[in-house]
Order: sequence, then C-alpha cells, then structure tokens
Amino acid sequence: MKIRLGYDIAFETPREVAMVAMLHVHPSRIPDLLEPDALETNAGVVKDEYVDSFGNRCTRLVAPAGELRLRGSTLIEDSGLPDAAGTYAVEHPVGELPTDTLQFLLASRYCEVDLLSPIAHDLFGGIAPGWPRVQAICGWVNWKVEFGYPYARPTKTALEVFTERRGVCRDFQHLAITFCRAMNIPARYATGYLGDIGVPPSDTPMDFSAWFEVYLGDRWWTMDARHNHPRIGRVLMATGRDASDVALTTAFGSATLKKFFVVSDEVNATEVAPA
Repeated sequence: MKIRLGYDIAFETPREVAMVAMLHVHPSRIPDLLEPDALETNAGVVKDEYVDSFGNRCTRLVAPAGELRLRGSTLIEDSGLPDAAGTYAVEHPVGELPTDTLQFLLASRYCEVDLLSPIAHDLFGGIAPGWPRVQAICGWVNWKVEFGYPYARPTKTALEVFTERRGVCRDFQHLAITFCRAMNIPARYATGYLGDIGVPPSDTPMDFSAWFEVYLGDRWWTMDARHNHPRIGRVLMATGRDASDVALTTAFGSATLKKFFVVSDEVNATEVAPA
C-alpha cells in the first residue's frame, strides 16, 4: 500500500520569532519512504535539522515577520496491515525493564501518575497483567470518555480528563498512558498520520493524530484509546513522555495559526506525483 502524506501550515508572526517544527516522518519509517521527506518554508528561511533526546527528527528555524509557510509532501510504502496485536505479550517486573524505558513510568506534564495511581489499582489491579490489562485500560477510557473537538484544551491533564470525562484524541491517550504507568507498564505518547483508510470517511477535516505505545514482551506495541481497535495506515512522526514532547510546532514568541491542512490518503500504483 502507498500512502500520500502532506501538510500545508501557515502562521502570522508580528515580528521575527524562533521556532521548532516536528513535522517529519519518524526515523524508524525512513526506509519506507518512496520520496524525500522535506520541509519547505519561505524563501530565505534557514533551517537546521537535529534529532532530539527521544529520537525524533526536528527542524529549528527563525520565522520572519509576516507570514510563515510550512509545507511538505511525501509518499510512503506501508504494509497495509492493521496494528499488531500482542495477545500474549507479558509485563516485565520493573527491575528487569531496559533502562531507557524507565522514564516512561514516571509522571510528566500531562500525566499525573501519582494522583491517579490509587484509582488505576482499584480499576485494573484485578485484571490479568500484560496485554489483557492494557486492553482493559484502553476499553475503559474509550467507554468512559466522550470525544468532541469543543472539549479540546491545551492545558488539560489526565486527571482533568478523568474528572470531566470529555476530550480529544490526545486526552484519551494521556489518561490511558497515566493508568498504564500507574500499573508499572512503560507507556509513551505518539503522534503521526492516521488517515481514513479501511474505515468510513470522517466528515471532519484531516488532522494529525495521537496514539500511545506500551512496552510489553520486550518490544513497544501501538495502542489507541480513542479508537480502541486496530487501524490501517498509521505513520509515526514522533514519540515522547506526553504531548509536550512532540508538539508539531513550538514558537518562542507570538505566532498565530492561519492555515492548517493535512493529507493522509491511500493512492494506487500510478499516483506517485506529489498532490
């Protein structure tokens, strides 16, 4: 399966402002790219790429006063298979976990593990450890939290999602991540492309999506508390402790979003030219 990925984002900046963009496909998917994955900006804007501490590909730049355009388009080869299921994946005792997974057991900006631990143990302590427990967490969050764009709030934390029982995709993932960490299961936030492939098309504009990953059975598994069933055509862009680590753009000054357009569509073998 081939998937056309792309975005066209515009900001208005009253004065020169430094920015960091995290709009590239994750390094783990680079072997699948059929075209370059380049970030295009206004003429004359100097860009500097780097890889952050979580292994994400980032671009830093200084936006001029006026309008800043961020554009990109690429084609990627995908297996066309749904998210893998780790039915028999086991939990690891904390003392046996790889050192680099330990940070994903701790509280973070949007995930108050300490505050939600008693609730997590009450809800999921009696569930069989490993994959069944993570599935139970995803099912509970999907069932108990109502999805709606009007419920979006950039400061909303997992505890607030639990209390309000409303949110958008990132809120579903933050609550599930927090419950997993409270049960000593490493969990990290993920963001990327998730088009309407293999599902009925949505009547809302295409957007980037959020999901999360858990460490069970010596590997990371994709989980999605928002949709709560395997999806086709997921393309990872970045992972981190929570949404604060994987912001699509971070402006160190005033920058007002004026345009936001995202593409993630399956194409046939003859459709290989950029859209």
